[in-house]
Amino acid sequence: MRGFFIWLSMSQTLKHQYSAEQSNVFALEARWVVPVLPYEQVLEQHSVIVQAGRILDILPSEQSKKKYPLVQVIVLNDHVLIPGLINLHTHAAMSLMRGLADDKPLMQWLQQHIWPVEKRFVSERFVRQGSLLGCAEMLAGGTTCFNDMYFFPQAVAEAATQSGMRANIGLVVMDFPTAYAHDAEDYVQKGLQARDDWRDSGLLRASLAPHAPYTVSDSTFVNIVTYAEQLGLNIHTHLHETHTEIEDSIKQYGVRPLQRLEALGVLGPNLVAAHGVHLTEAEMKTLAANGAHIAHCPASNLKLASGIAPVTALVNAGVNVAIGTDGAASNNRQDMFAEMRLAALLAKGASSDAESVSAAEALAMATINAAKALGQEADIGSLERGKCADIVAVNLAAIELQPCFNVISHLVYSAGREHVTHVWVAGELKYQKLQGQAGIYANMEPAELKEISTEWQTQLSQYLA
Repeated sequence: MRGFFIWLSMSQTLKHQYSAEQSNVFALEARWVVPVLPYEQVLEQHSVIVQAGRILDILPSEQSKKKYPLVQVIVLNDHVLIPGLINLHTHAAMSLMRGLADDKPLMQWLQQHIWPVEKRFVSERFVRQGSLLGCAEMLAGGTTCFNDMYFFPQAVAEAATQSGMRANIGLVVMDFPTAYAHDAEDYVQKGLQARDDWRDSGLLRASLAPHAPYTVSDSTFVNIVTYAEQLGLNIHTHLHETHTEIEDSIKQYGVRPLQRLEALGVLGPNLVAAHGVHLTEAEMKTLAANGAHIAHCPASNLKLASGIAPVTALVNAGVNVAIGTDGAASNNRQDMFAEMRLAALLAKGASSDAESVSAAEALAMATINAAKALGQEADIGSLERGKCADIVAVNLAAIELQPCFNVISHLVYSAGREHVTHVWVAGELKYQKLQGQAGIYANMEPAELKEISTEWQTQLSQYLA
């Protein structure tokens, strides 16, 4: 059912029948609320009051009933409410390439498999449909906002708008031609023109997205910095993902990529650098001094054998680290619950410190840290009065989640995206999974998503045969 749907009454979870189209104020009455800020706080038997897409109040449920006696109430007796998860680095449209070229190192994966397929198939329609498929996966897993980087940004915007998600859309820039643009300036101008179409949207933002130091020249980086400063845009790029990238930079430019970007003026508080796997102590201090952010993508880095990012050292150096999934072609899932768990476990194993990246820190990396990296911490990333009502309900009643001694620990180490039951974006219910049934999207039809997947799988399979 497209456009709106009714929140059905459930004996254990929904106290009142409620339509998002018919009321401006409602209360979420939950067993627990984990607001993320204050850090490590768990509120028991609390309610979140939502009005006009923002959080009006958070208070004990008994007080809520007295203070707001007439509002519609959604009772979630077995649930924990958390802020919507924020995927700080992905390529949503690459969902159509999931499993296309597995078990290959990065440059072989790119040059011999991904780039040839993109050259043959990537179009505005491909990107729109692939992004829609990616949005469906992310939304069902509790992700309410994603930081994207891909061709045809207008198509990504259309998919995000249909899904109802919040998105920071990267205006990708390279120095070589693709089906999208023929040179760096063409990429920039097409991206900025697309941005003009959604710049007034409440859910969509844009950033300049030079693909990587190995695909972007010095002059292009300088132009991007100028545009970013003039337009107040973030910069989103890949950085220090592999040893090969660093070695090639030294051969071509005489310096490591980070040193090159620093000299070009790219480093700053508006920079989101994806991966940051191979960094020296001095480079981490440089990132911290410039206020730059790292999007840690643990699963993708492992799968492509790129390495393990020094997250513990980065955090100790004062760098803001958040979490991304990377695209489904290199992960092969856009699952922020899996990434949180992996990020915490990898940090402990790599540092030999069991206290490194606690569950609370991992949750912060997937929420408020990512919001800070996008410059949106005033609106998203935590459950606080006045912030946008991007809220996820996670059901902790399943037998595999029993017993529960620590809710935050459970969210990171025990629960998964399959336990997400409700997802609100700006106070509107965009996804709901009733007990024993498939999930329901507000604006997407599963049959349409299946048709998209089948069509492109057929076309790509024929090309690869």
